[in-house]
Amino acid sequence: MSSTPDSQASLTLTPIGVLHCAQAERVDAPRQPAAAASLTGTIELLPGHHFEHALEDLAGWERIWVIFWLHRNSGWRPKVLPPRSDSGRKGVFATRSPHRPNPLGLSALRLERIEGLTLHVRDVDLLDGTPILDIKPYVAYTDAFADARSGWLSPSADPTPEWTVLFSALADTQLNWLAERVALPLRERALATLTLGPQPHPYRRIKQRPDGLMQLAIKDWRLVFTVHERQITVQSVHSGYQTAQLASALSGADDARQIHRLFVAAWNAARVP
Repeated sequence: MSSTPDSQASLTLTPIGVLHCAQAERVDAPRQPAAAASLTGTIELLPGHHFEHALEDLAGWERIWVIFWLHRNSGWRPKVLPPRSDSGRKGVFATRSPHRPNPLGLSALRLERIEGLTLHVRDVDLLDGTPILDIKPYVAYTDAFADARSGWLSPSADPTPEWTVLFSALADTQLNWLAERVALPLRERALATLTLGPQPHPYRRIKQRPDGLMQLAIKDWRLVFTVHERQITVQSVHSGYQTAQLASALSGADDARQIHRLFVAAWNAARVP
């Protein structure tokens, strides 16, 4: 009998629960748990499967491995461009990219407490609604290998220190104005992206403008920033709509462009190049 896997075989995975957290969009989720120390969530295990017994003795562990399904992804790519790569695309198996043949994710989350079938966790780099497939304890002496080679990542530069991100008085006022009127957490998303650095990258929607300034795109908004040494200063916020698009905006409150019209009128912040 052949010992090789049957290429036609299929596997059936049944979620044991679901994760709930504040990160609703992909851009909201940090790249790794180490960048998500302030983000919390809960894992709600499904009732009726005796999972309350399966959770016995887990509370004494500080961290847990959480295996999950990357439910927001469709398809995969054999070569990807990681945010940390400065030497081009890499084979997907040499990266943590979510675009995989089987979209399985693995995170070492901090376990704060267990209440019934609910696990309260921290360092959450998952999205709200993520199906959970399995939970295992993180065992430090066998799961951590500090001297392991880092492949294409430079050992001296990994992990890269965070960049300092500041906001000018104008940008701060603009973001406060928007925070009162739109649900999109622009300031938080800007911080999450720019603390990783200002390097132009298609995944993070950063580019250099013709005037030499840098620009970060978040949904339909554009944040213009400058860089000095390891400090990034967001100078101003602009609408991502062209003037003609704003002029044709409907008067109804359900038109998404209405807030952009009001913003441009208040701040003279039409679309930047």
